[in-house]
Amino acid sequence: MQKQVPLIYFVGVSEGSYFPIFPVYVVGEGRNERAFFVQADDQGIMSVETEEVEDSSGRRRYVTRERNSSWCRRCCTKRVIRAYRTNCAVCRLHAHPELLDAAHILPDGHPLGRPVIANGLSLCKLHHAAFDSNVIGIRPDYIVEVRKDWCRSSITSSRSAAC
Repeated sequence: MQKQVPLIYFVGVSEGSYFPIFPVYVVGEGRNERAFFVQADDQGIMSVETEEVEDSSGRRRYVTRERNSSWCRRCCTKRVIRAYRTNCAVCRLHAHPELLDAAHILPDGHPLGRPVIANGLSLCKLHHAAFDSNVIGIRPDYIVEVRKDWCRSSITSSRSAAC
């Protein structure tokens, strides 16, 4: 901590896949909680909690949990898009991950709006903007609904059923 040596912190996104965050600096520790705190220049402080667990073979290993919304959000984005097999949940756009975003189902401000896979949707940029603007919504039974005032009267009757 005293030397302020920059480090690279690798956050596990999924098995064998890591997200690098750099530079980070150790700014504190909680020995009783088995935690340490790192800070990236513009990211804020992140708490890293370590828990000792036994795997199926009886060997000890350590699990870390990161606590910082911006870092968790970036890692969660990759996890959500991967969970949807790099597809948009609405139009199934595939093989263009640079055009996909992870959208929150419940926003950050909501008490249950945490950055976890179960609270995410993989959406292309167009559908993400429409979702965030409440132009489209997705019901719990996976039906996509379009806001009525966005449906044009010139849409044929076969397509107007979706609106």
